[in-house]
Amino acid sequence: MPQESKKEGGRKNLPPLSPGPVLDISDDELVSISVRDLNRTLKLRGLSRDEIVRMKQRRRTLKNRGYAASCRIKRIEQKDELETEKSQEWRDMEKMQDDVVRMSEEISTMKSRYDALLKFARNNKIPVPAELETL
Repeated sequence: MPQESKKEGGRKNLPPLSPGPVLDISDDELVSISVRDLNRTLKLRGLSRDEIVRMKQRRRTLKNRGYAASCRIKRIEQKDELETEKSQEWRDMEKMQDDVVRMSEEISTMKSRYDALLKFARNNKIPVPAELETL
């Protein structure tokens, strides 16, 4: 009787991969062995065409799982790097905004001092060069 699959989270719950006909080849070995060596090994064992196809399908499934896992890891690492970079950019921007406020205050203070000196010079009839009159 075939096992029914249920929908869960958009994916079907399938039975785990069948262990395949050759029990002495581990999943790690199956994934890491070259195609040429796998073909030679399967042929030497005298497996049927269906058994060979099942082993190759199992290998492909295992390899795809590995690719998916490495993509997930890479995506998470990239996200972490970008979040760190974003945080640093925010800190830099806040520092620049603080610098702008501080410099604006310094400019305002300097302008007030300049205006006071200019007023003092006029009140005391101290000659001021023309280029300084228009600042």
